[in-house]
Amino acid sequence: MQRRHLMLAAGAALAMPAIRPAAAQGGSVRFALDWALQGNHGMWILADDKGFFRDAGLSVKIDRGFGSGDTAVKVASGAYEMGFTDISTAVKLNADNPDKRLVSIYQVFDRTATALITLKGRGITNPREAAGKKLGAPEGEASRMIFPAFAQAAGIDAGKINWTSMAASLRDTMLAQGQVDAVTGFLFTTYFNLVGVGIPEDNILAWPYAENGLDLYGSAIVARADWLEKNPQVAASFVKASMLGLRALLADVPGGMAAIKKREPLFDEALEARRFAMTRDRSILTPNVRQHGLGYLDMARAETLIRVNAEAYGVKNPPSAASMFTDKFLPPAADRQV
Repeated sequence: MQRRHLMLAAGAALAMPAIRPAAAQGGSVRFALDWALQGNHGMWILADDKGFFRDAGLSVKIDRGFGSGDTAVKVASGAYEMGFTDISTAVKLNADNPDKRLVSIYQVFDRTATALITLKGRGITNPREAAGKKLGAPEGEASRMIFPAFAQAAGIDAGKINWTSMAASLRDTMLAQGQVDAVTGFLFTTYFNLVGVGIPEDNILAWPYAENGLDLYGSAIVARADWLEKNPQVAASFVKASMLGLRALLADVPGGMAAIKKREPLFDEALEARRFAMTRDRSILTPNVRQHGLGYLDMARAETLIRVNAEAYGVKNPPSAASMFTDKFLPPAADRQV
């Protein structure tokens, strides 16, 4: 279930697949999620079900994703007009494919959910104690690649970390079984996977990177720069309807979960409501968003994200923040307050 692997966007994709670009006709939009339907995706399901897209003159087709890296490549290839992806995936992609440049038009996750996660009894009661321990994560994944930057911010001796590589699907099981002392990954994914295999919640310890010195942006609505130039009103309308969907979800979480359940019979409403609550509190309604409003863009933070990812992936020609982030498609500030 692990999502958002930068390794997908940092490898040969950027060997772009030969996908015929999707033609946007009027307000027709194909939108790719980052993963199978989860709680936070309810903002777009409600935007569709409640007619927010329709009222904005949009016809939106929402497809599940297979990881943020895959979604970023599909949008950059032209298969989708827009997508929801970890914005870090765009740093190397844009550097390698400037003609297919992705732009963040709404930072839904003001903070990344990437975290260091362990269990009680593993000898790690604060991030610094990870030094000398065995940490697990897929090789090339974002949480592992940018760990050195987190380590520097959190005072961890990164040179003493013993890494164990595994498939993303095995990460949480290996932590639960004691094969590694801790893992890095997305908090709301690993946390509930551990709960799912019977780990008591009070045994789980976690330190999100963004709350411990490495304050990076997380997932965003993205689109190709050339498409945005031709379809500015479609982009702005999509963002506005998405925010209306988020407000509807915040106001009625059970209703949002029920709406997703109608589309995905195997959807666990109770678990996903809890996953959304964690995502809401740690990544969406952050202190920054409560002060400045949904989607508020701080270019200094954008520059930090680009620098950290460029260093992690050895990008010699990183894109500028101005080429990768914009707030021009956001509603007026007064309409974004929460």
